Amino acid sequence: QVQLVESGGGLVQAGGSLRLSCAASGRTSSNYAMGWFRQAPGKERELVAAITWSGGNTYYTDSVKGRFTLSRSNAKITVYLQMNSLKPEDTAVYYCAAAPVFTTRANQYDYWGQGTQVTVSS
Repeated sequence: QVQLVESGGGLVQAGGSLRLSCAASGRTSSNYAMGWFRQAPGKERELVAAITWSGGNTYYTDSVKGRFTLSRSNAKITVYLQMNSLKPEDTAVYYCAAAPVFTTRANQYDYWGQGTQVTVSS
């Protein structure tokens, strides 16, 4: 089992920045890829970014490319989503998730955090 705890959400004005963190505990010796998803009210959950176990490969959805950066700690148990130039449309609950493979498919992520709210005001 892997437990994931997100932090760093909050309220920010458009153009501002936030950094989300996701700390893993439990069976962290396994090589998990990590992803950040988000879900806005009335919308489907979408993958924002993902990173391999090594941190050597990343994926970003088109709407955040150039604005968001996903990284993970040297110990591999914490991932960080740096979000710059935030827009009102980035408002959502952001979820951290872990998968045994590097994937963009939500159904391949085995473990999920509780989510953290990000609100961007215009």
